[in-house]
Amino acid sequence: MTAEAKLKKTKKHGSWKNVFRHWELYAMMLPGMIYLIVNNYIPMAGLVVAFKKYNYKDGIWGSDWAGLSNFKYLFSTRDAALMIRNTLGYNFVFIVTGTVFAIVVAIILNEIRAKVPKKIYQVFILIPYLISMVVVSYIVFAFLSTDSGFINKTFGSHINWYMTAKYWPVIFVIVNLWKSFGYNSIIYYATVIGIDSSLYEAAVVDGASRWQRIWHVTLPGLKPTIITLTLLAVGRVFYSDFGLFYQVPQNSGLLYDVATTIDVYVYKGLMLLNDVGRSAAAGFFQSICGFILVLTANLVVNKVDKDNALF
Repeated sequence: MTAEAKLKKTKKHGSWKNVFRHWELYAMMLPGMIYLIVNNYIPMAGLVVAFKKYNYKDGIWGSDWAGLSNFKYLFSTRDAALMIRNTLGYNFVFIVTGTVFAIVVAIILNEIRAKVPKKIYQVFILIPYLISMVVVSYIVFAFLSTDSGFINKTFGSHINWYMTAKYWPVIFVIVNLWKSFGYNSIIYYATVIGIDSSLYEAAVVDGASRWQRIWHVTLPGLKPTIITLTLLAVGRVFYSDFGLFYQVPQNSGLLYDVATTIDVYVYKGLMLLNDVGRSAAAGFFQSICGFILVLTANLVVNKVDKDNALF
């Protein structure tokens, strides 16, 4: 036996010894691994539906093979460009506005010197995140209802919001920002309070103003968190909040051009048109594009700042 083979054998036995030595930790990990396999990996076998002409009688494995026809049909329609444009456009706006607003709120929380405990502010800004999107849709309706909505009654206007598409890109951004900024701002705030206080003290000694301390100490300290959360968000730019784009506009047909994202399209194709194959093809395309985007974004970060990359 060569020296290299002996070394490999020794490493193999050492690995198993390590497993037996720390079997309690591996036992604790086992339920999570089982859940991950059952919930995330076994269902991936169903992706084959995207390549089949599915019918309920024959099931997944008995249905006729369709090849790429579901994808061809999907991308030959006007809906493909529409849903991709809406999904990407909204998500990029959500990432930019959400990140900026969450950072601003986190810095304001850190700078507050009032007698009211900061936890009260944190609870108030986090409440919208905990509200169901169905409830949010009724809150929005209370503002935008044509006859009794707060906006129309307050300003004396008679705009039929649910039949006028031009207002909804802004409405979607406002609703998403109101609902999601609290969660992200809490994450950024946790990072801010973890920054070494001696850095602020040194900045004060050097004569730095409050704005200079924020610019030269707080924002650089937030950089790793900003990169991590942005990478995670970029990986989901091909996904959208189904409730936001389906429940909030009340599934109005007149808002189809501005409210149809990939998730809404998949739902309608599956539940309303009963087209399982085309819906599966859209979902498969969504997953592959998200995977590629995560790898690409991480590669870019790896080149620019290797220490802040995910992997």
